[in-house]
Amino acid sequence: MKMKSPVYAFITVLAISISGLTGLAYGAEGDAVSAVTNNSSKLVGAGLAFGLAALGAGIGLGYVGSAGLAVISENPALQSKVFIFVGMVESIAIYGIVMMFIILGQ
Repeated sequence: MKMKSPVYAFITVLAISISGLTGLAYGAEGDAVSAVTNNSSKLVGAGLAFGLAALGAGIGLGYVGSAGLAVISENPALQSKVFIFVGMVESIAIYGIVMMFIILGQ
């Protein structure tokens, strides 16, 4: 079985990413450990909130945008309705940003 070059590139990036996760751990006492863990959990949660919302909005915008262009090409009078649907899909990313700021503000 012959592997293609994008597969090699993916495996290389994955190996480099995993090797970056292995670092030295330094000891800390009491509240310092919980503060670092709490802060890093907030950052991971905020990143996931925005990243997944943006990913979903991007995929949805692809579908809605292509269908909207097809509708506009058939009937240009429906252009305003298409813009409303596109705005509804883009609002998902805005909700992700709002959730990110809520998580970071706690």
